[in-house]
Amino acid sequence: MTAVAAKPQSGKIFNPTAMVVGIVLLIILLGIAYVVSPSLGLMALIGIVIGGVLIGFGVHFVPVGGAPAAMGQAPGIATGVAMLAAGAGLAGLFGGAWAAATQSGILIPVITGGVGGGLMMAITCMMVNFVYVFGMGIPAASGKVLKDPITGDSQPEYKSQGTEGHGLPFISFVGGVLGGVLGGAGGTLIYLELLGIYQQKLPGIMSISASQALPIAVATAGIFAIGMFLVNSVLTAYNITGTIEGPHDPKFKRWPRSVVASAVASALCGLVAILIVTF
Repeated sequence: MTAVAAKPQSGKIFNPTAMVVGIVLLIILLGIAYVVSPSLGLMALIGIVIGGVLIGFGVHFVPVGGAPAAMGQAPGIATGVAMLAAGAGLAGLFGGAWAAATQSGILIPVITGGVGGGLMMAITCMMVNFVYVFGMGIPAASGKVLKDPITGDSQPEYKSQGTEGHGLPFISFVGGVLGGVLGGAGGTLIYLELLGIYQQKLPGIMSISASQALPIAVATAGIFAIGMFLVNSVLTAYNITGTIEGPHDPKFKRWPRSVVASAVASALCGLVAILIVTF
């Protein structure tokens, strides 16, 4: 019975050996980009890594309750980490891509992407609380803290017996919006970096004009950006292992190892995306 009752233990917040190995791999991948394309490719890969780190870090803010949340037994949105994070990021990515079409530089599209991701999460969190309060008749209550870190509202009095909480407390709502902003901005940054290098390289490779290459560059950059977003979302989901309430959740402290993993994964995927137009 001991084996049956035993629960898996979460890993350490910091694993020095693994993090050092990850940093070394990141430096190697950046070095390859420098050798292949000292200016354009390296700068694009650095931007992609920053975008991936923003995604990986932002996912930790998103309140995810999984199946228990659907039954009102845990705070958060009743879906998985990767699905929810991907939805927020893709909403931001579409907004950022639209802004990029206006030729307004890099800052405005990244901000637009962040706003799109944050808006999607704000609407989702609001509708979730509507369902909980008006559909299920239960208040929002956290099972991780005694008081909401932002409002100071007491939580235990509203938590149903036998549950870990339910609904989306204010701190979880704010965390969800912040996670959407970071994810949308990161995904948009990856898209912009890839779009820039494809716009410069594809006309020469395919012997076509810049206007003819633009649709191909947009589509290819979008495909790779979406793929990298999913990679970083799934990596972070494995780091969280299940549910998370938001920035006040003890699992939030695991973000450093996820950031290193996202940086390495983004560098590897970004290098592949760059090499297809370099050779």
